[in-house]
Amino acid sequence: MYHSNELTNKQKAAILLIALGPEISAQIFKHLREDEIEKLTLEIANQRKVSQEQREKVIEEFHQMAMAKEYLSSGGLDYAREVLEKALGSEKAVSIINRLTSSLQIRPFDFARKTDPSQLLNFIQNEHPQTIALIMAYLHPDQSAAIISALSPDRQVEVAKRIATMDRTSPDVLKDVERILERKLSSLVTQDFTAAGGVESIVEVLNRVDRTTERTIIENLEVQNPELAEEIKRRMFVFEDIVMLDDRSLQLVLREIESKDLALALKAASGEVAGKVYKNMSKRASEMLREEIEYMGPVRIRDVEEAQQKIVNVIRRLEESGEIVVSRGKGDEIIV
Repeated sequence: MYHSNELTNKQKAAILLIALGPEISAQIFKHLREDEIEKLTLEIANQRKVSQEQREKVIEEFHQMAMAKEYLSSGGLDYAREVLEKALGSEKAVSIINRLTSSLQIRPFDFARKTDPSQLLNFIQNEHPQTIALIMAYLHPDQSAAIISALSPDRQVEVAKRIATMDRTSPDVLKDVERILERKLSSLVTQDFTAAGGVESIVEVLNRVDRTTERTIIENLEVQNPELAEEIKRRMFVFEDIVMLDDRSLQLVLREIESKDLALALKAASGEVAGKVYKNMSKRASEMLREEIEYMGPVRIRDVEEAQQKIVNVIRRLEESGEIVVSRGKGDEIIV
């Protein structure tokens, strides 16, 4: 029988998912990485019998952590500590806060994420591109998209390149930048640290900017850093984004794809994606595709991902040639 002080975080997560049931757990899995899902699935499968008391303790701990995180996001560190101390006592409050700040890693520039992008732009547009990139890496992608769209083309490219190649930033540098921006905005600031930036970060931003801004950045990066540009382009449109295509565009895409690749790609696709595809095929073609998927049998995840990437590459090619349009956000709405 497990004792609470013997449980690892992974074991606690497995017990929580078991307690929540398969439907809720499936929704949680959608927000996890593949390696995290594999580890948790293995842990769930290896769970020994857990008592009702143990299960309740894990749920209670999860509830306390969730509430503490909500206090942190709504009122900051001091507010969260004060509320938790009143509810749980000083020792328990400190324990929860310490675990949150180390494992959940409260992000810097929390005050900036509550500020209108146009206001932020006024304060940072004349800063060094590295400083702008650092701040944007910690903002919500929608905020960063609004800011980068308003920069001059040359600074757009510089900032995008620096976000994409950013790795870890020292706490001292973060403190200095936060302090300066805090003083300019006259707002509160939390002083916890984490890693930000990277290719995924700039992809999230570019997926939200208008097509002109995106094209300017990508075309310049293709000259300055071809490998980085290719990596960004490869990640900018994922297979599940097919649902964002208009019917005409999707029909053009489907004409370019082999039946085997489409069947493989849909083998692990969501109902929404599959429904979108079937809707844009003839009744006979969709029936044949369903039969092909049904009789396909077990397939390797790698083969499914390769087939999905082939379809994504077709979409990117058709978009670049102007045959289809992928809507990305403000200023990019489609007029039929």
